[in-house]
Amino acid sequence: MRTVHNPDRFMADLRQVLSQGRKRIGILIGAGAPLSVRVKDGKLDPEGAPLIPGVENLTTSAIEGLTGVDKTAVDAIRAGLPDGGNIEGILSKIRLLQTALGEAKVNDLDSDGYRELGARICQAIGHIVGAKLPDERSAYHELVSWISGAQRPHAIELFTTNYDLLLETAFEEARTPYFDGFSGGHAPFFDPVTVAGDDLPPRWARLWKLHGSLGWKIQNNRVVRSGGHDCNELIYPDHLKYDLTQKQPYAALFERLKRFLMSPDTILLTSGFSFRDAHINAVLDEALAVNANSALMAFQFGDLGEEGPACALGYERPNVSVYAGDGAVISGVAGKWQLGDPPKNWGEIRSSFWGQRWGSGDPKFLLGDFATFCRFLALSYTSDMVKTAPPSAVAENVAEVAAE
Repeated sequence: MRTVHNPDRFMADLRQVLSQGRKRIGILIGAGAPLSVRVKDGKLDPEGAPLIPGVENLTTSAIEGLTGVDKTAVDAIRAGLPDGGNIEGILSKIRLLQTALGEAKVNDLDSDGYRELGARICQAIGHIVGAKLPDERSAYHELVSWISGAQRPHAIELFTTNYDLLLETAFEEARTPYFDGFSGGHAPFFDPVTVAGDDLPPRWARLWKLHGSLGWKIQNNRVVRSGGHDCNELIYPDHLKYDLTQKQPYAALFERLKRFLMSPDTILLTSGFSFRDAHINAVLDEALAVNANSALMAFQFGDLGEEGPACALGYERPNVSVYAGDGAVISGVAGKWQLGDPPKNWGEIRSSFWGQRWGSGDPKFLLGDFATFCRFLALSYTSDMVKTAPPSAVAENVAEVAAE
């Protein structure tokens, strides 16, 4: 028997949840999010380049400036990786060699040489992901508008694997208070005790940088936040970051994600997240298995056939729903989208989540695009809407999301 799902029904329910503000709501934002914000000459432009590139372009940009023995070493590393690897695989190999070599040399670099090479690559990554928001209103501004648009009994919690400062910038430009785990003024320090608690008022959003951030550094054996774009000491875009989650601040942040999902009446929305991050998946799977009263709604850019890791979790956990371009996995059952008879005045609301992508092709579910997702959130308070274009479009390479 062929199964179909009606997107109108599920989006009507979601709009009600978002507008009422009674549930605990969190959003997990992955590397695909900034791909949906496209700029040209500092201005939003659907024909422009992604604000921050995907993993393949990030890899190319991070290593293209290497010369001499550095270039030779990276070329040798890439030759031993499947399809040349990506920035995560390259840094993993560099750090393994840094740990293992001592004074011995491989490709004319010893341990110190590989440590310096890794630092140079991280500096290049920091420069790339240090892109700043355009002056115009973007998806990040609309997300913050939704967060600050209603009084709630529980704070909105944002979890992100990204190192950029885009969310912080949007919060501060809107003068919306948020807490990111750091306390103090001169050199704010990470405070795991405060992260574990809920002492701040609900109007303060929570922002948890699961993999670290630009602006974090080690000072006097503790993690402090400088606030600048030039600190990249705690950028760990490699497979060894699993071990780093056992240390502060990562242990406290991952525990916060688990604690959030273990709370009653909780819903976690994901956007731009590929579900290829094993240690985040483990936290999600464990918490959702224990707490049947929590729910996860994954908004994926690709079609169901392209979103295997997300669908796998959806098949295992009935409280996980996967919303892809051509269909969904709901209650463990996959089905293609099929529109129903719309209620009165529903046409313009439907256009906020259903239609042609970039103005061409067959209509599909659109909320896998972070920009459209944020616009949907911002409009969730309205009962009547006028048709507007999303703040940006995503180019062909948006499906290429970093393996967080």
